[in-house]
Amino acid sequence: MRGILSHGAYLPYRRLDRTSIAAVAGGGGGKGTRSVSSYDEDTTTMAVEAARLARRAAPDVPVAGLWFATTSPVYADRTNATAIHAALRLDRDVVVADANGSARSAVVALRASLGTDEPTLVVAADVRTGLPGSADEAAGGDGAAALLVGSDGAGPVIAEYLGSGSATEEFLDRWRAPGETRSKLWEERFGEGRYTALGEDAWGAALKAAGQSAGDVTDLIVTGPHARAVAAVTKRLAAPGVAVADTLAATVGHTGAAHPALMLSAVLEQAGPDRVIALVSLADGADVLLFRTTPAIEAFRVPRPVSEQVASGGTVSYGKFLAWRGVLPLEPPRRPEPARVSSSAAARSEDWKFGFVGSRNTATGEIRMPPAVAGAGAELDAAPMAEVTGTVATYTVDRLAYSPSPPVVFAVVDFDGGGRLPLELTDVDADGVAIGDRVEPTFRRLSSADGIHNYFWKVRPVR
Repeated sequence: MRGILSHGAYLPYRRLDRTSIAAVAGGGGGKGTRSVSSYDEDTTTMAVEAARLARRAAPDVPVAGLWFATTSPVYADRTNATAIHAALRLDRDVVVADANGSARSAVVALRASLGTDEPTLVVAADVRTGLPGSADEAAGGDGAAALLVGSDGAGPVIAEYLGSGSATEEFLDRWRAPGETRSKLWEERFGEGRYTALGEDAWGAALKAAGQSAGDVTDLIVTGPHARAVAAVTKRLAAPGVAVADTLAATVGHTGAAHPALMLSAVLEQAGPDRVIALVSLADGADVLLFRTTPAIEAFRVPRPVSEQVASGGTVSYGKFLAWRGVLPLEPPRRPEPARVSSSAAARSEDWKFGFVGSRNTATGEIRMPPAVAGAGAELDAAPMAEVTGTVATYTVDRLAYSPSPPVVFAVVDFDGGGRLPLELTDVDADGVAIGDRVEPTFRRLSSADGIHNYFWKVRPVR
């Protein structure tokens, strides 16, 4: 049996109230909220967070491959998935690859991974934006999702893969030239008509491949960047009594390449056994994947459900949102900007920098961060700290240090079981920090210079 072994999704903490857009941009906006990645987040960091959750739910499954899909990679001309591989501390022989450039890439990577017995982690993340006041800006959302797929030889399958179908046609509905941040759209009715026909063709092909009928489907997920097409296809495919999944448009927005896996994760965390779930993705064609949940899903526990993340977000102003996106340049602190990180130094300390691995003295049990250097007869073991929570021992609010979003909050953190380290706090308001706060590590971008992104770990409040 092949299928889904584990899943996880990550939504950034901040939310933008769409009603705040029109007052500044002169138009646009709407109702509800959208998720917003912080100034220190990008598609790589969010992918790491989603993958950590999927791995945490199935820690004993040995990952043999990693796919990363996004429409907004932080690097061109190099593999972005290698940073995810390093942060997860996967083995050196794990094959990693990017499937970037279009929203469809993530679904295709998932379908390809379901064709092999080897446990494969399929991760997708996106940062969606548009011109101020545009429909894309308001309707978009930032987030990531991860699906660990494989056979029951690697671990319990919580959703069996039944089959799939696809339909492809060349038509120009949405496009963006390399280097541009704004996507352009053709007239909406054109895309709606094309996607409706393609969705029905892929639906029929998937049911035939899976040996199912439309009446067997209990849960329907329809997603895509074209909202009118999604609504039209949902209306045509939803049989009486079928549970239609929330598109998360009112609370999160459409998260691009990540959205199919994000919606699937949200449905799986609520599903019981023997549910037939149809995932319909409309992006440059149509793809339909069918799954049946197994009894193993009853024992499966999602570390951080999508529903909880949706409910626990904090607000961000429209002005700060524009500043984080680089649309509204602000006067920075009058301090030297960070220099580019050394590639050779980063390579020498990969386990510490990306995996957040300290050292433990085997004789005394003392944990050192950064890791100590063995000497004078001391024997050291690796001490992975990425999943260890801690407590704020003391902190300071620095309004002079350089930051894309001042002020900077630094805290001295005492980690559970030993280890102390000064780290930057993120996803907090400076006046909301207190000694004794519980915090957890999160993978973030410290700075960028000369096109090089400097990644390391910060801490955020345990919510």
